[in-house]
Amino acid sequence: MARFGDGLAFGPDPVGAAEAAVHQAIESLDAPPDLVCVFVSAPDPEVVATAGRRAMQVAGAATTVGCSATGVIGEGRGVEETSAVTAWAAVLPGARLTPFRLDTVRTADRLAVTGLPRPEPDDRAALLLVDPYGFPVDAFVEKANEALNELPIAGGLADGMTGRDSVRLFLDGEVFAGGAVGLLFGADVAVETLVSQGCRPIGPPMAVTRAEGNVLYELAGTPALEKLEQVLGEVPPEDQELAAGGLQIGVAMDEYADRHEAGDFLVRGVVAADPSEATISIGDVVEVGRTVRFQVRDADTASLDLADRLAERLEQRRGKPAEAALLFSCNGRGAHMFASGDHDVTSVRKGLELSAVAGFFAAGEIGPVGGRNHVHGFTASLLLF
Repeated sequence: MARFGDGLAFGPDPVGAAEAAVHQAIESLDAPPDLVCVFVSAPDPEVVATAGRRAMQVAGAATTVGCSATGVIGEGRGVEETSAVTAWAAVLPGARLTPFRLDTVRTADRLAVTGLPRPEPDDRAALLLVDPYGFPVDAFVEKANEALNELPIAGGLADGMTGRDSVRLFLDGEVFAGGAVGLLFGADVAVETLVSQGCRPIGPPMAVTRAEGNVLYELAGTPALEKLEQVLGEVPPEDQELAAGGLQIGVAMDEYADRHEAGDFLVRGVVAADPSEATISIGDVVEVGRTVRFQVRDADTASLDLADRLAERLEQRRGKPAEAALLFSCNGRGAHMFASGDHDVTSVRKGLELSAVAGFFAAGEIGPVGGRNHVHGFTASLLLF
């Protein structure tokens, strides 16, 4: 029987907090953990590294993995921009855990990624933690869809309190600066993913009728910027205000669906508009013929979307509910979006009736939408056990 625990400790001594968090996580397991995940937030990256090493020593687990962050999640709390350590521990009888460390090698014409293991037929999911400052995460995640045989990947982009050069990754007693670390979960383990993008659509679904790269020239046969202005002219003032603060666009994942509603889209930002060409530029490449729909995001929308995704999953898993989760929540959520940094972890614990939930506030989240893995922003991505 699988068993799980989590722990959270904070204060001026991150190394002591690391010991305390791991002890909290493993104390109720009644068996040595097969896996311990550790996430550390502290101003000094060398202190982060020392705390990570100490946590891995104390864990006594067959596999340990984790990273630095600007905020951590555990024990029902989200602690942001202060020194803290969270640990999540699991006893997983019959599971096969395959740890990996990814690095990059410069070739004549590109940056190649090395270290990805070949997946086994009974692998279920992957965890991926990335230093985003030098690792080609978007391209890697896209290529990993095929390299990992469509395995769902969940995880996040690590960060440090001083940004570049302060990111640290942990794996099986070692600390790395740069690259990525992760795990494949296989054999007898129940694990799945969930992603909440926190947006709702405005205006109608529209076909992309002319595009080049990430630039949309026409939507439904109308110049893209003109179509956007039409949509904004027809929505309530509150939605116009949300759009002015950060308009999004969703790309439908299932072109054959009868309806395209919230949760049916891969959400990307609208990054620029060119009035002289009546075009809009978005944060991804979209092909002609795809269905898109403009989106907005605010605290209420993000909260409702997460609650809806959790309720759907709880209903699907009746009779075999999830027991624990790893949570990767955008560092633009937390207290920046909601009244409290505790919002997402509280919602997950309540929505799925869980106790052991831990993770970190990420600089970007990884998770599947529409059957393919993507890098997201402003999302909550989960691994459910």
